[in-house]
Amino acid sequence: MRLAVCITGASGAPYAYRLLRALKGQAELVISPEGEEVIRTETGRSPKDFKSLASAWYANDDFHAPLASGSAPLDALAIVPCSMNTLSKIALGLSDNLITRAAAVTLKEGRKLVLVPRETPLSAVHLEHMLTIARLGGTVLPAMPGFYHNPETMDDLVDFVVARILDHLGVEHDLMRPWATKA
Repeated sequence: MRLAVCITGASGAPYAYRLLRALKGQAELVISPEGEEVIRTETGRSPKDFKSLASAWYANDDFHAPLASGSAPLDALAIVPCSMNTLSKIALGLSDNLITRAAAVTLKEGRKLVLVPRETPLSAVHLEHMLTIARLGGTVLPAMPGFYHNPETMDDLVDFVVARILDHLGVEHDLMRPWATKA
């Protein structure tokens, strides 16, 4: 399975880091300039630390990267975190950088697209754009951790969201047990 992860300037860099670790070097990576700043602010890590977890990485202005073409065999794309600016551009069909172009290609090719916004509260514009993405075949998976697994640490909360992302990408994992009713 060929996967790509993109990181934009929304809060939520710990989700991206955990996702890349869970994918064990099996994902290509694009980080926006704003995403690089969020990485530094929220994790104390360098964007190089994130790039070291990827199989390949591309600059966000590199329209010659394989992710920019529908002929490149990409199975799924996750944008984690996904800023509302990026989500809105995707909903409107604007492809002004590699991340938005890769998302447009993913949608037009009928491949899996998972957007993980971390914004609150949501305006009517945000909700309309999320609905548009869903209607186009993308998955909007807000970074909203559950509590039924009795989290004890921040890592448990991050793992909850990352497990859901992996589920929607079709990647097996052991971050969370599936929900089961009590017998």
